[in-house]
Amino acid sequence: MAAKIRVLIVDDIAETRENVRKLLQFESDIEVVGTARTGREGIQLSMEANPDVVLMDINMPDIDGITATETIRAQSPHIQVVILSVQSDQNYMRRAMLAGARDFLTKPPMGDELISAIKRAGEMAHVEREKGAKQQMSMAAATGPGGFGGQQATRGKIVLVYSPKGGTGCTTIAVNLAIALNNEDTRSVLIDGNLQFGDIAIFVNEQGKNTIVDIAPRVDDLDGEIVDDILIKHEASGIRILAAPQRPEMAEKVSPDQFVKVLQFMQKMYSYVVIDTSSILTEVILSAIDMSDVVVLITTQEIPAIKNSRLILDLLTTMGIGKERIVFAMNRYDRRFAITPERVGENLKHEIAVAIPLDEKTAINAVNRGVPFMLDNKSQPIGKGIFSLAEAVRARLISLENESETSAVRR
Repeated sequence: MAAKIRVLIVDDIAETRENVRKLLQFESDIEVVGTARTGREGIQLSMEANPDVVLMDINMPDIDGITATETIRAQSPHIQVVILSVQSDQNYMRRAMLAGARDFLTKPPMGDELISAIKRAGEMAHVEREKGAKQQMSMAAATGPGGFGGQQATRGKIVLVYSPKGGTGCTTIAVNLAIALNNEDTRSVLIDGNLQFGDIAIFVNEQGKNTIVDIAPRVDDLDGEIVDDILIKHEASGIRILAAPQRPEMAEKVSPDQFVKVLQFMQKMYSYVVIDTSSILTEVILSAIDMSDVVVLITTQEIPAIKNSRLILDLLTTMGIGKERIVFAMNRYDRRFAITPERVGENLKHEIAVAIPLDEKTAINAVNRGVPFMLDNKSQPIGKGIFSLAEAVRARLISLENESETSAVRR
């Protein structure tokens, strides 16, 4: 039996969303998996629900349908978008297709016309999913017995989460960001780079299992089976975890060179390698920063955190880490205080891309339960903040990759 076509409806008019949903409920091979009122909400729900087809209105109050389409297609290429517009202007159609839309229909579409468009797009989505699954199998084969001997088409991206001030929620963000980035097509591994006092295992209630100390001595002779046996398998989220040593003195057993080789191997196995770090710039963390594709820099509204952010931005520039590789985020943002993300960005001459709202109750309960809030509270504002951060990271990585390809062509 063929898989159903999963559809997400994005339209700012409630009556339109409901009419389309009612029309589609009579199609046995189509399933509506969600509805969204804005472009931004549509982007977030596309990450959560992982639909095959998005029905996207072109005119919405926050992000227009063409921009939302471009973002969705960039982060999930298998998702097909059908644009709906009251205007049949050829310019709109051209822009929609350039953004990656699969089809363009004038509102209100005829029922048969809409259903046919969805089924065509759904068939393409299933083909793209299957292609992605085969690529994942090829990646796994390339890193199976024989280790580095196989060839792999793509290299996983290293996303390092860092704050120069302790207590800003760096680990909370790293854990939940890894979960937000992880899906069937782009698997994530979460690595604890705080080798003395790392807490990632506690955050997911998996302490007392294998750690990086079990893998470091074998970095010159790794293969997929060894790594898979050592990584913690967090079944609830689907991510894999490489925990920090269980005692502080064991951190010395992992050298910077070994840590780098672990990261290089993980890039062959996973689409995203997310690294949590300590505020202290150890040789291990400096080596990881140098290797990273993107640094997620965390600050809060507190003056010491902002001051330290200024210092680390200067240091990163000295290290050759350009601003384009830094995604600046403000955690625990409280609107009651006058220190806004905009003011901090202007002061430090580096825009804050995402502000994650203050929600101490949700965050603390998640840590104490060992259940990341992206698993059971992702619809809360704090969860939406993490989705926005994941969206910003994906977009930045795509931008950097496009710039690299353009530079290569020019050379």
